[in-house]
Amino acid sequence: MKATKRASGTTTTESFTDARVVLVTVPSLTEGRKIAKSVVKKRLAACVNILHSPVSSVYRWKEKVEVAHEYLLLIKTTGAAYAALQNEIARMHSYDVPEIVALPMATGLAEYLAWLRASVA
Repeated sequence: MKATKRASGTTTTESFTDARVVLVTVPSLTEGRKIAKSVVKKRLAACVNILHSPVSSVYRWKEKVEVAHEYLLLIKTTGAAYAALQNEIARMHSYDVPEIVALPMATGLAEYLAWLRASVA
């Protein structure tokens, strides 16, 4: 979100929000971009950050320890939109069991959270 600094320089915070940060790993930047564009276009998310440096993931899958290079998506949404967002990600994702984990935002800049809510249907 682009914004200009207010002349007063003061900010307000909001606590106990309905906002969520959703963590999703994908095998490629191409898949990450497709998911990001879809969920923002459908107003299921206000913003998606795609970390361009791959993360190394170590996990157990089908009784074997696997190591993979993946890309991390940080998706900002609301609790009300989460179920639809999860369904869209699962529908588009190439993994059998994609990582889709939602974390609550405990507090944040009030203006940012208002923008987030307005951006999500």
